[in-house]
Amino acid sequence: MPFENLQSDVPEGLTTDGFTLRPIVAADAEMDYAAVMESREYLRTWEQSSWPEDDFTVAANREDLEKLEQRHANRQAFTYTVLNPAETQCLGCVYIMSTDAKMFTGARISPVADHKWEDYEAAVYFWVRKSHLATAMDRELLDSLRTWLAQAWNFRGHLIVTNEQFIQQVDMIRETDLQLRFEVEEAGKPGRYLAYE
Repeated sequence: MPFENLQSDVPEGLTTDGFTLRPIVAADAEMDYAAVMESREYLRTWEQSSWPEDDFTVAANREDLEKLEQRHANRQAFTYTVLNPAETQCLGCVYIMSTDAKMFTGARISPVADHKWEDYEAAVYFWVRKSHLATAMDRELLDSLRTWLAQAWNFRGHLIVTNEQFIQQVDMIRETDLQLRFEVEEAGKPGRYLAYE
């Protein structure tokens, strides 16, 4: 398993004034579905796929979440839901993938300068519900994630990853002090993924 040698307990989550972050479970299907479908147009750009389809259902979403919940329990990958403080609305999702996951082993990874992919243990992706972008929720989440990843995890190194076609997120990341380290090209995907540290 990619994260089987992680030398600490997996963090239960994070609570801030603006949101709660906790492991996603199948019971979150309806809340997650509402956020996904509201944000489906830009999620298709972020995913570089047709997901979620217009006819995507809560039942299909529940099946997806069951798999994510199991992968989390098995330390294959970690998925956290982002909820409002009352935990009544999903605001987005955070995905922590191993850098030796299958999606990366088959990809073309181009370093910027002399950085080495094997020096990093985790790749972190996130998205925020479309209706919360106007309030800069994505920047709030990113800033909180950076602190949480540095303090609560013991990764050898981690990267924040987005897609070059997801311009809104790329522009937001460029407003920070994060630096581009790698460009990742996956077979069959029209745009590159950009990995920052």
